[in-house]
This record gives sequence, C-alpha cells and structure tokens, in this order.
Amino acid sequence: MGAGSNSQQMPIDIVVDAMGSEKAPESEIRGALLAVRQFDVRVHLVGPEEVIRPILRTHLKSEKLPVFIVPASEWITMTDKAAQAVRSKRDSSMRVGTKMVREGRAAGFFTAGNTGAAMATAKMVFGMLAGVDRPALATIVPTIGGSPSLLLDVGANVDSEPENLVQFAVMGQMYAKNVLGISNPRVGLLSIGEEDSKGNSLIRDTLPLLRKLPINFIGNVEGRDLFNNRVDVTVCDGFVGNIALKSVEGAAHLFRSLLRDSLKSTVTSQVGALLSKQAFNAFKKRLDYSEYGGAPLLGVRGVCIVGHGSSNDRAIMNGIRVAAEFAQAEVNSGIEAAMALL
Repeated sequence: MGAGSNSQQMPIDIVVDAMGSEKAPESEIRGALLAVRQFDVRVHLVGPEEVIRPILRTHLKSEKLPVFIVPASEWITMTDKAAQAVRSKRDSSMRVGTKMVREGRAAGFFTAGNTGAAMATAKMVFGMLAGVDRPALATIVPTIGGSPSLLLDVGANVDSEPENLVQFAVMGQMYAKNVLGISNPRVGLLSIGEEDSKGNSLIRDTLPLLRKLPINFIGNVEGRDLFNNRVDVTVCDGFVGNIALKSVEGAAHLFRSLLRDSLKSTVTSQVGALLSKQAFNAFKKRLDYSEYGGAPLLGVRGVCIVGHGSSNDRAIMNGIRVAAEFAQAEVNSGIEAAMALL
C-alpha cells in the first residue's frame, strides 16, 4: 500500500500510542503526518489531548490531514513494571488504543512504548487466536540480496516448550507468505549446528514436530543463516531470539561506525566524497531499523506492532505502514485456519 494505491479504496484506520517512544509525542506526531501523506491511512493519536494538540497544530499549520486525537489520561513509561502498570493504568494510551481495534473502530495498533506492557495489554484486550497458546514477537532481519527474513520469537517468551515453537513456525510462515509476499517461505529452527543431533533438549524435541508440519521446513539453521538468504523464517525461543536481535543491532551500529571512519580517512576528492556518501547512505538504509517498521505481535486476536523505543518519525511512519499491511493481509484468519489443521 503506498501513494499509488487505488484511490477508490477506503483509507485504513491505524491507532498510534502517542506517548510510547523516548521522544514522545513529537516522533509519533511527525511519523503520523508522514504516513498519511504517503499511505492510504487515517491515524488516531492516543494520549493526553492537552499535550498532543499544540504540537500537532504546529506541524499541521493550515493543512487538513486525516490525523485525529483520541484522549487518554494516562500512559505507561519504559520504567513502569509492565504487569502492574497494565492493571493500574486503566485509561492508558495502550489500553485505549487496543480497545479501539477490538471494537472495530480501527484496523491496527502501533506503539514504540514498553514492550512488556504492549504484549500484556494486547493479550488482555484482544485475547489469543484459536489454537495459539503464547504470542510471539517477530522482526525483519536484513539479508544478502536484500530479501526480508523473519526471526521469531525475539522476546515475548523467555521460556518456551516445543509446542510453542511449532506454533511460532506456523505463525511466521503465514506472516512471511501473506505480508512479505514470499510464496513458499523456507522455515528453519535456530540451533548450534545443522545436524539433527545438535542443540539443547528444546531444539531436539521440536525438530521432529516441525518435520511433520505441512510447511517448507528445511531443518536446523545456524546464526549465520539469518543473513545469507538461506532461510525466510527462523524460529527460536524468546531468550535466544532477543540476544540474537540485540547482537544484530549492535553489529549494525559497529559496521556503520567503522565504514564512516574508513571513508573519512581514505576519500580525498570531492567527487569521491560524494560517491562515498551516496554508497554509505544506501548501506546505512539497509541496516536501519527505522525502515522495517517494528515487530508484529503474532498470535493475538488483533493487529499490534511494537516499535523500538528510540523510534524516530520515519520508524513511526513505517510502523503505521506495517500495521496497515498486516490488517489488510488478514494474517490472523490464516493463522487460525492453519492451527485448526494441526
């Protein structure tokens, strides 16, 4: 869905937690304006109106764009204890926003706020899909050749059972097929070696279960396979997945820094500097989390996208895009149908 979408198609309504990110609500407001200018969406910013409206008015000037404010008197901070905050802050921007989706007033919800609170709120307000025991956070990993690769779970479940990983595989395969447009996604199980005998007890117990699924399961994959375009969906428990994700983010930051320093020390001519800057910007974009739009929470009966706490306006914009794509692809009905066949 983009600027060139069918103009007769009704815009899709996406709710944004305006108080989620580290720079809230500035990033959320700017991201919402970018999104409505580029995509066929209407954005509902949830949070205290007295905080949001003056900033929104400043950025809008005289424009009339489909960005609306939904009042919420409370919000959950990054330092709040998730379970306690979800129970006590009944008028939080997360709860108000997810209720809008549950009631059919919007198609999807995005937050760059407290991840634990977002997951707890989504489970409480949406409930779980039929056949799914636990939700999973999925994230896009850049690969050689530029094709997207999905990694899940990256933090929703620290401890998992083999049956959970089986469900993650089904959900990831469905998301890769319907949202990422991969016709027959290759699904792998993250381990310390390709051989069936490798891995801990969780991996060894899960492997035969995945082989029985009606999916394109290619067996065990290793950490390097996340990036070499060998696999489209990589399944793991949230403990391993979160460490892998944070390692990828750290390595990407290191590579950008090293490349920038090398270019500064070796490029002398103006033409060379310009070409190097263009190449560096292209490289940086390939590794930039803001281009991927956040992690979908798979398994809940609604659309919930969780962004990085340091999300900038572009990351917010892409989070809104991903929420709309998720909703339009009807991933959840596909997951339930697949689970019913297991």
